[in-house]
Amino acid sequence: MGMRICSGNVKKCQMGLHFLSQIVDKLIYFSIHDLSEIAHSSHPQHKLRFECSEFPFKCDGCKEVGIGSRYKCTACDFDLHMQCAIPSPAISHSFYTKCSFQFFSRPPGDKPRICDACEREVTGFLYHCKDCGFDLHPCCAKLPMVLDDGESKLYLYRKVSAPCQKCGRKGRSWSYRSSCKKYNLHVACVKDMLVENWQGYLGEKSVRKFDTRIPSLKNTLPTQNKSKSKTKKGLQMAGLALQFVISAVLGDPTTLIAGVIGTMISRA
Repeated sequence: MGMRICSGNVKKCQMGLHFLSQIVDKLIYFSIHDLSEIAHSSHPQHKLRFECSEFPFKCDGCKEVGIGSRYKCTACDFDLHMQCAIPSPAISHSFYTKCSFQFFSRPPGDKPRICDACEREVTGFLYHCKDCGFDLHPCCAKLPMVLDDGESKLYLYRKVSAPCQKCGRKGRSWSYRSSCKKYNLHVACVKDMLVENWQGYLGEKSVRKFDTRIPSLKNTLPTQNKSKSKTKKGLQMAGLALQFVISAVLGDPTTLIAGVIGTMISRA
């Protein structure tokens, strides 16, 4: 009798292996291109080392939350998203075809600036279009246009006409929408959920205080005229969509998903 490597759900196993392979590929790429350790102008005291961690951090570049891949100075507890550690001097974005975004280490001018993707205040690193005045956090600027786990797809939209699964409102910030068009999540709502969920941990040194639970969408989906089985399936699908969007918003579209899928495999 052969060894059993999957506990029943082949698709879940395939999804887990798919994302784990992406992490391995990323580590190999950084090793080959000698990017495992870098010097950065924002932290001239020490070099920063590339690492992956399951615990959240506050990026000292853009001042936003992150998880997974980062560049870190352990001696100073200094962290940067990959997007903040190795930014592009200039970028374009398909949502703003007439704009040219330049990288800035601090917001230009004296007035408060708001990220046009997530609607949160910009207080650190950013991409700014001088001609149009648009601003993007580095991680927001690099959000994937499509999140694909091999089975389901979520597409990034500048605006959607359908209500968000979390807040129930239309419009607001950029949104991820499932290919079936049943699930919509504002990037702004996902960031708000993360900050609320991890507020007690961010800034603390002890990981024992960290709540590893992902924010839930329970009680946010309409349940009228639906059977319990359909409602449960809807929550599971919405929850999986939330996992995908969270990982992208945090600056690492593979690490968190792989951890979640790994948990799903172990429970299958």
